[in-house]
Amino acid sequence: MTAIDGKLADMKPSATCWTPDVLAGLAEAKFDQAAIIDATAAKPMSPSLDVWDAWPLADPHGNPVAWCGGELWFALTVERAADPEQRHHLARIHHFHRLGDQFRHIGLTLPEEISPAARQWSGSARLENGEVTLFFTATGHKGDATLSYHQRLFLTRAPMPADGEFGAWSEPVEFVQADGHFYRPANENEGEPGKIKAFRDPSHYRSREGQDYVLFTGSSGTQPSLHDGVIGAAIAEGDGYSLLPPLITASGVSNELERPHIVEHGGRIYLFWSTQRGVFAPGIVAPTGLYGAVAESIDGPWTFLNGHGLVIGNPIERPTQAYSWWVLPDLSVTSFVDYWGPDDDTLPEAETRRARFGGTFAPFVQLELDGATSRVVG
Repeated sequence: MTAIDGKLADMKPSATCWTPDVLAGLAEAKFDQAAIIDATAAKPMSPSLDVWDAWPLADPHGNPVAWCGGELWFALTVERAADPEQRHHLARIHHFHRLGDQFRHIGLTLPEEISPAARQWSGSARLENGEVTLFFTATGHKGDATLSYHQRLFLTRAPMPADGEFGAWSEPVEFVQADGHFYRPANENEGEPGKIKAFRDPSHYRSREGQDYVLFTGSSGTQPSLHDGVIGAAIAEGDGYSLLPPLITASGVSNELERPHIVEHGGRIYLFWSTQRGVFAPGIVAPTGLYGAVAESIDGPWTFLNGHGLVIGNPIERPTQAYSWWVLPDLSVTSFVDYWGPDDDTLPEAETRRARFGGTFAPFVQLELDGATSRVVG
């Protein structure tokens, strides 16, 4: 595969704007909240690992594939450390065997020698014709002593493993690049999570017509600001991908619309993403949660679910307990246990992080979808 430069494809979806007016209704509306996560549910799946941002090995239509009596999953993973916030600087993709509600760690997914950057952030994985395609975010510069937040989109391929050990991965390819017009390059050398610009989180989507796309988290090039998040897309053309204009824009609303992905249901397509309360623009009060919109096709226009977009919010009394939701075609929803424990105002926040952080797979939640309405049913 060869990468296609960041020129726009001929098909140009019209972006739908997530505006303060859309979110204004959220202040007075009741919204679905996940159940409170207790100490039992927050127990680490491994005493030595922190795990977050998970996704399954799926077929081209997003269905998890059967593997060894269960499923094969991927997640960002690091060794547990005193400060969980340091995980972003060390993240690697690992894979896991899911059996029911249990996850067993298998190991590191990509060998260090072929990784194109200092660390790996979120992506997606597709199985077709016995071959796994891993889409992922390469972050930072390999070999650099200084930390950077430079983000690029890569893919690599390997044969489907029989026993959990991947064979030789192909040389990773940067399959699409920020064009500097619709999408700002995410090339900052300094910053912090929640405030940096984005070009990350590639997720594969194949339409009913058989057209392949990759969605991603981006930052607006046409309306740059401190809060200029967009959901971007690229379309498969020949041996590569070409950029499309954004599907959703949130200029003046939110800095990050993370881990976007599409699920087909009831003859419509549903676009989901995760956003944290701390990345909304001043004056906008909205919880950390799973958000979404529905359309007839990827061209849009998109209608925000429940009028404002919020699908699942963290409980009011546990506003940071979970994050990074991923909706499966059966409408079950995974996430990870974030800062689930209650705050202790008697101590500095940094000193309580380890005790409050889960770093493990959260209990699954079940959705129902009816047109532009969603609800949590279990």
